Amino acid sequence: MSIRKSWRRVDGVLLLDKPTGMTSNTALQAARRLFSAAKGGHTGTLDPMASGLLPLCFGDATKFAVDLLAADKTYQADLLFGVTTDTGDADGSVVERRPVAFQRNELEPALAGLRGPIRQIPPMYSALKRDGKPLYELARQGIEVEREARAVTIHELRLLDYSGERCRLFVACSKGTYIRSLAEDLGRVLDCGAHLTALRRVAVGALAVADAVTLDELAALTEEGRERWLLPPDALLQSLPAVSLDDEAALRFTHGNPVGSAAAPGKCRVYGQGRLLGLGEVDGQGNVQPRRVIGSA
Repeated sequence: MSIRKSWRRVDGVLLLDKPTGMTSNTALQAARRLFSAAKGGHTGTLDPMASGLLPLCFGDATKFAVDLLAADKTYQADLLFGVTTDTGDADGSVVERRPVAFQRNELEPALAGLRGPIRQIPPMYSALKRDGKPLYELARQGIEVEREARAVTIHELRLLDYSGERCRLFVACSKGTYIRSLAEDLGRVLDCGAHLTALRRVAVGALAVADAVTLDELAALTEEGRERWLLPPDALLQSLPAVSLDDEAALRFTHGNPVGSAAAPGKCRVYGQGRLLGLGEVDGQGNVQPRRVIGSA
């Protein structure tokens, strides 16, 4: 006889170090079960082949997950030159092999051309949708559709290691960047092709994988030990200025009404009544407009 899981309210952020070979949703559900969390979500998908930082949100923190989706990301990426695959990574089938004839001194100019604002065509094997269908479903049917190039920014791109046909790169980039596509672009510039063989996300915004925990580590802990890994919901909003409200203004804000403030225009995290009230945005008239409000503690 199976025992039904007893779910409970859990509010907080978990910095998970996702293993390779697991989807982001599978990792989320495994963490939810360990915490018995009634509500959870993640802040941006990592491919099954990729490992590294996957911030998970439980309870009230899910209201702010979308804000972390817009954050810059940082990766370590391993590439193999001379081989292209249909997915742009090692999970795909080889479609072409070419000789690797470039010299090491050609790598830096090639990398330089991929830094800064660039336009990138999303891969067919991606979760982007066309007419309601994920592109990867069409790709599996052998269907390729035209994709519009998107503007992304490569803030930093540098060589960490190089050994003939392989290299490791450090990549700091804007949201929406496909590292698989970046690997293919580099292979194209060097006229030999390339694909991604490993990918590790080391940071999302100000959050770092050095502060993350694995599922195996969580499973070995007591319930009390796991709770220590939970960050407060406002961990996702630390890049924003804080605005504190008095009790009267806090009550108005939680009821969805704007309140006056001397803060500079822009998004802010709003506190009052001894807790986080939600996400606000100061308009040009000095009013804090409620954008996302969390319920009472």
